[in-house]
Amino acid sequence: MRNWKAVLQVSRTAALLLVTSESGDLLKARLPLPPRHPRALLTLLEGLALWDGATLRVVVSASGSSTDWIGSGLFGDELFPGESQLVQFDVERHDSRAHRLRGVADFRPLRKSGP
Repeated sequence: MRNWKAVLQVSRTAALLLVTSESGDLLKARLPLPPRHPRALLTLLEGLALWDGATLRVVVSASGSSTDWIGSGLFGDELFPGESQLVQFDVERHDSRAHRLRGVADFRPLRKSGP
C-alpha cells in the first residue's frame, strides 16, 4: 500500500488539489469552479483511490466559514461531500494569509493540512 493523501482547498473561484505520497508530490491541480457535474470531484478522487488500490484520505481545507464552498457546486447540492467507500473526508481550517508561488498555485497551506 502506497498510502496516498490529498488536501483540497476551496476558494470562491477554484479548488486546489494536492495529492502526495511518502515519496513526494503526485498531483497538483487548480480546478475552476463550479464543476460541470455534481459528482465530478468525488469521481476524480475515487479514480485516484482506484489507481492507488487503497482508500484515499482527503482533507478539505476551509476558511473560518464555509462560504467558500457553499455556492461552489463542488459537492453538488450538498454542503459536504457524499459518502464513498473509496474516499474518506476530513475538514480542517486553513490560514488564508498564504503567499502565492509561481506555477499552478500556492500549495504550502495544503502541505501543512495533510491527513
